[in-house]
Amino acid sequence: MRIESRYNGPTGSGNGGWSAGVFAAAAGGTGPVEVTLRRPPPLETELRLVDGEVRDPAGELVAEVRRVDAVDAVVPPVDLETAVAAATRYPGLVEHPFPGCYVCGPQRADGLRIFPGRLPDGRTAAPFRAPEQVSEATVWAALDCPGGWTVLAPGRPYLLGRIAAVVAALPAPGDECVVTGALLGVDGRKATVHTSLYRPDGALLGAARATWIAR
Repeated sequence: MRIESRYNGPTGSGNGGWSAGVFAAAAGGTGPVEVTLRRPPPLETELRLVDGEVRDPAGELVAEVRRVDAVDAVVPPVDLETAVAAATRYPGLVEHPFPGCYVCGPQRADGLRIFPGRLPDGRTAAPFRAPEQVSEATVWAALDCPGGWTVLAPGRPYLLGRIAAVVAALPAPGDECVVTGALLGVDGRKATVHTSLYRPDGALLGAARATWIAR
């Protein structure tokens, strides 16, 4: 496995959701998978998955991968118009801890450009146009940052620590999808969030539960 440099999150490391999706795909099989990131995924580095552990060439542990029974983490959808309006309130357009992030960075013209803004009920929502090349890692990436932005705030950066996701189907290239996120709770430095991705007809494409950790 290799996380290409264009799929970065924080500068110099892989986006957590994309990286977790790559690791989950390497595990093979079907059904929900949980990925725990033990350190920021390195870019342009040959990684190996052996017995549920992702390690770099030096043998350092990068992530742990395991199958889980279920991911009961569905966040209700909103219509595309509501998601577009929410994106205009995206806090990352004003202040972003990682403005070059492949998924939600406003500086990335070549990224997914998912800009989750708050809804009146506290959830986040954003439109997401599926890129020309779509993989399971694309869905995992789309399920990542909208959860983080339920708790991220100016001066309060968080990083993905663990994510469990199930991918029901892939969007078609160019599909105008909607992604929603919800904060379940905060315990010290840890925040628990849920996210869901929907295709244009409202069908659920994927769902995830995740733990984000304050820096």
